[in-house]
Amino acid sequence: MKLCMFSPVDQDLERGWPGRIDGDTVIQLAAQTLQAFFTGGGSAREHATYPLADVVLRAPVLHPPSIRIFGADGDFTFANPAAVRGPGDEIVLPASVDAAEAQLRLAAVIGADQQIGGFTFLAEWIAPQLPGQKARDFALVVGPTVVTPDELGTAGDWQPLVEHVGRNTHLRSGDIVAAGGELLGPFHAGDQVEVGFDPIGTLRNVVGTR
Repeated sequence: MKLCMFSPVDQDLERGWPGRIDGDTVIQLAAQTLQAFFTGGGSAREHATYPLADVVLRAPVLHPPSIRIFGADGDFTFANPAAVRGPGDEIVLPASVDAAEAQLRLAAVIGADQQIGGFTFLAEWIAPQLPGQKARDFALVVGPTVVTPDELGTAGDWQPLVEHVGRNTHLRSGDIVAAGGELLGPFHAGDQVEVGFDPIGTLRNVVGTR
């Protein structure tokens, strides 16, 4: 199953509505968010249908409780939930930065009972000109869709990572765990950036300046 947060093109909704994508159609689900959909067991009444061409896809998790990103050393660092952006959003370069790179990662979205609800992309934007972790603190693009584990078929490979991050704590619906990644760029102001692949889709963003 392919899930999303969306809004009709004629309605400016920051978060949007949860939906299920079926071919060229989006079916609205009776839940407040995808986190609520997963917490409710992954089922909900279905409402109106919209042509996919007539909607805007939003970040599938706009306000994740936490974001953990695994590095090459096999451990993770925490990322900034306030930096989450969605498909189509402008990526604003930090002050005094003239170019940035993007590291595209596969990301698991935690659903009910601390289990994986689905997979999406996380594009971690990096400004090498900035020192330390501030180089990675300004933009994390999530989306465009969330594909459930039964469709993607990679949940088993991710179980050790989820068990590791969940040890001695409690994972909540909407938590994001990202790993792997390909570094792309550099990108400059005005660049149109497209990253991703099926079945999750392509993240499209434009780079801007302050």
